[in-house]
Amino acid sequence: MHNKIENSSILITGGAGFIGSYVVEELLQHEPARIVILDNLVRGSFENMNSFLQHPVVEFVEGDIRDSGLLEQCLEGIDYVFHMAALRINACAANPSEGFDVMLKATYNLAELCVRHKVKKVVYSSSASVYGLAQHFPTPETNNPYDNQTFYGAAKLWGEQLFRSFKFMYGLDYVALRYFNVYGARMDTDGKYTEVMIRWLDCIKEGKNPLIYGDGSTSMDFVCVRDVAKANIAALLSAATDQAFNIGNCEETSLKQLLEALLKVNNSTLTPEHREDNTINPVSRRLADNSKARELLNFSPTVRLEEGLRELSQWYFEKKRETALSI
Repeated sequence: MHNKIENSSILITGGAGFIGSYVVEELLQHEPARIVILDNLVRGSFENMNSFLQHPVVEFVEGDIRDSGLLEQCLEGIDYVFHMAALRINACAANPSEGFDVMLKATYNLAELCVRHKVKKVVYSSSASVYGLAQHFPTPETNNPYDNQTFYGAAKLWGEQLFRSFKFMYGLDYVALRYFNVYGARMDTDGKYTEVMIRWLDCIKEGKNPLIYGDGSTSMDFVCVRDVAKANIAALLSAATDQAFNIGNCEETSLKQLLEALLKVNNSTLTPEHREDNTINPVSRRLADNSKARELLNFSPTVRLEEGLRELSQWYFEKKRETALSI
C-alpha cells in the first residue's frame, strides 16, 4: 500500500486528546513532514502529548476550532485532516447551544476550508451513538439511525452527512469512523459510558466493594484506543471514500462481565454490590459488525479486553500515585 503519510502535512483537530494523541503517535511511524495539532486543552492535555510534543515535525497550536481564522491558518499547506475535536456526549446535553457551535458550526467551517485549501482527504471521528439502540446485533453500518435520542449522536450523524454532501458537491474525499466504546490509558475519566471503569478502579484501589446499578446486563462493545488509532491510519491510507465504518472490538461485554474482568486483571477479591437502577438507559446493548472495515480498510482489532484493561489499570493507578505525591 502506498504510504500517503510520508512527507505529507497533516492537521489533527483535538490532537492533544485521548484518541488524538494515539493517532499522532501512529502517524509519526509513517514519517510525515509536518503534523499540526489544534486543541483548546479542555479535554486534551500536555501530559497526553509527552511522547511527541518535542518531535521536530510536530507543531502544537493551542486554540479553539470555533476560531475560523485560526482554523484557516492551521490548514495552510495541509494535505490531510483528522477531525477529532468534539464535546462529550454529556456536555452536549448540558449545553446544546455550545454543542451546536462546536459539533456543527465549526465542523461546517472546517469542511468549507478543506475545500478551499484543496485537502486531499478528511478522516472524521463519528460515533456508534448515531444508531441509538440498534435494530440489529451485531450492528452493520446499514442499520438506520432513527432511534438516536441524543444531541451528540445527531451532531455526529449531521457531520457524516455534511462530508457526504461536500464529496458530492466539491469532490472532498472523506471517511467517517463510528467508534464504539473506546477505552484505554489517557481516557477521559468522566465520560458517560466509560466513567464506570474509573469508579470501579477507585473501588479496587480503596478496597471498597464496587457497585453495579441494575442487574449488570447492559452491554457495550469496548474497543482499545490503540486499535482505534490504527483504524484512523488505515482509513487515511485506504482508497475508501464517501464511506462510514464501524470501529469496535466485535465483542459484547455486559457490565457484570466487565467488572469481573477488571477484578481479575487486578487480582482483586472484592465482591460487587447491586443497587436498584433509578435511571433509564435508552441504549442497553452495543455490538459492532466490523466486516466492512475489515474488507475495505484492512482493519481488525487486535487488543483483547483483558490486555486493554490491564494497561488501563496500570496507567490509572500510576496517575493516582503521582497525583498523591504532588500534593
